[in-house]
Order: sequence, then structure tokens, then C-alpha cells
Amino acid sequence: MARKKTRTTTEVNAGSMADIAFLLLIFFLVTTTIASDKGILNILPPKLDPNVPPPDIQKNERNIFNILINANDDLLVEGEYRRTPEALDQDIKDFILNFGAPDEEATALFNSLPASLQAKALRRPESSDHPGEAVVSIKTNRGTSYELYLEVFDLAKKAYFEIYGERVGLTADEYRALTGDDEASKLLQDRGKEGIPMAISIAEPDKIGGN
Repeated sequence: MARKKTRTTTEVNAGSMADIAFLLLIFFLVTTTIASDKGILNILPPKLDPNVPPPDIQKNERNIFNILINANDDLLVEGEYRRTPEALDQDIKDFILNFGAPDEEATALFNSLPASLQAKALRRPESSDHPGEAVVSIKTNRGTSYELYLEVFDLAKKAYFEIYGERVGLTADEYRALTGDDEASKLLQDRGKEGIPMAISIAEPDKIGGN
């Protein structure tokens, strides 16, 4: 009688699979760069002493460039309705570089500007007195989208950086990239903004239009 042959099956040893998977997980955790949201890089003012009343700052209305954004993301720029912030940075530049009522210090500032900026400077009496007095005010309400707020805020900063950069022979992006870590970089930063402070006021949002 013929003997019945038994077939042997080969098995894959999976005992170390868990160790391999664990090592792969550690590898990807170590080598993967996780982007972190750093928020808006701004220098905030120091906390006010509740026992000391805030200073009474008198500002002529023409020295404030008002930007209002409602819950529908519509803009009211200097009383004029706009659906989008297109060309807003150019309007802000015109406002900053206006010399409507320059004092002696502002006149010296104008004379220190390169010819290219002097040609762009305006003398509208209904606009800002001079760059040292100009303030860009951005106000939203609770329904304003965060994306549009950041876009408007960045356009305001872009207007200043374009002025600073052109003043020292750089583009806005090149000036913005200056770190100030070395003496040459710090000198360019200071020369660019001398007499033209970046005055952007962020007003507290209105409660209407959102929760």
C-alpha cells in the first residue's frame, strides 16, 4: 500500500513585523519636518497700567487713512466703497508720501529722499501732513474673514516696505528679508525707515456681523 505523502507548508515568520513597523514610525517622526503656524509677527505695545489713564493723543483726521472691513468682506476705504482690496497698497503709499503741511523736519525728510521717491510724493492739503504723521487704521468686525484681514494688513506693510526699499536701492522683498543681525543690514533697515515710522493701527473689531 502506497504511503500518503504529506505536503509541508512554509510559513512567513511575522514575529518581528511589529518591531520593523515601530522602527519605521520612529524614522518618519525624526525625519519629517512639521510646519508650525507662527501667527503674525508683530511687536505688541506694553501692557498699560490700569491705574494710569491712557495718554490723550490728538490726531488730525486727515492724518488717518481709514480702512473698514464689514462682515461681508466689503471694504470702506476713506469713505469709498470697494469690493476688493485691489491697488490698496498704492493708495496707502500715496497717503504716506503726502506732504500736505510739512514742518521743518518733514521738509528735511523730503530733501533726503531719492529723486524717484520725491517724484512720487504728493502735496494734497486734504491728505496727510507728512509721513511722520501718517497713520493707517484697519478696523474689522466679528464677521470679517481672517484671510481678508491678513491680506489688507499685508498690503499696508507692503506699502511701507516698498518705500523703505526704494529709499535704500532695494526691492520691497529684499528690504523685508533684511535681518538686522549684522551692521550693514541694520544700517539699511534704519536708513530705510528713518523719519517714516510704520504706523499701522489695528482697531478693536465691532461685535456686529458675528458671534
